Amino acid sequence: MAYLEVRGLRKSYGTRSGPTAVLGGVDLTLEEGELAAVVGYSGSGKTTLVSLIAGLIAPDRGEILLEGVPVTGPGPERGVVFQQYSLLPWLSVRGNVALAVDAVNSGLPASERRRITDEFIALVNLTPAAWKRPRQLSGGMRQRVAVARGLAMRPKLLLMDEPFSAVDALTRATLQDELLRIWGERRSTVMLITNDVDEAILLADRIYPMTPGPDAVLGPAIEVGLPRPRQRRHMSLEPAYQKARQALVEFLRAARTAR
Repeated sequence: MAYLEVRGLRKSYGTRSGPTAVLGGVDLTLEEGELAAVVGYSGSGKTTLVSLIAGLIAPDRGEILLEGVPVTGPGPERGVVFQQYSLLPWLSVRGNVALAVDAVNSGLPASERRRITDEFIALVNLTPAAWKRPRQLSGGMRQRVAVARGLAMRPKLLLMDEPFSAVDALTRATLQDELLRIWGERRSTVMLITNDVDEAILLADRIYPMTPGPDAVLGPAIEVGLPRPRQRRHMSLEPAYQKARQALVEFLRAARTAR
């Protein structure tokens, strides 16, 4: 049995003109410790898929199993990093991360919770900014706080919904490298949502392409096949990169044309 199993997931939303089918039967699996990606066009239903796996909304049909246990609502075993930072503006970096630490470690002494909070702030290289408020941080720093907060829950599964799309290209590259470093150290199970094919290939070992909506589904998983650690400077010269990129682009183009 896979660590995460999604079977036949369907979801529709009501509109004035009637129901709109967003997902038309999504299937996917993730193994423990895997960093996998879902890539697709904007508006195809990727965020809906994340919200379903996070338990924030309920599917119309289908099921989600994490370690064989059905997902029926939100839970600390599933952390989410959203596209927008979703930080509490009146709290410092430390305060935002401490909220997550306290939520899952309420039985520990305060000194130990502070130590864990400091550990996750250091993990994303924000110790010098620990007492700053979100308004005092750059976009990239805010997203690092969001990543630290998500990891501080020690989730079984970390869901990342286009986490780097709201920052500039240079910051995005830095955050991608940070994610690779953190994942390499901790081997958390991560599902990344993105509309960037190259980002998916750089970060993930397995990529599911998503068809455009309505009734979006996932195509067959594409194995990246690139060794780690990966160097973006030389990655495009690798035959495995070229093969994965061609397969993804051809699938996405064909799926859009078919609509």
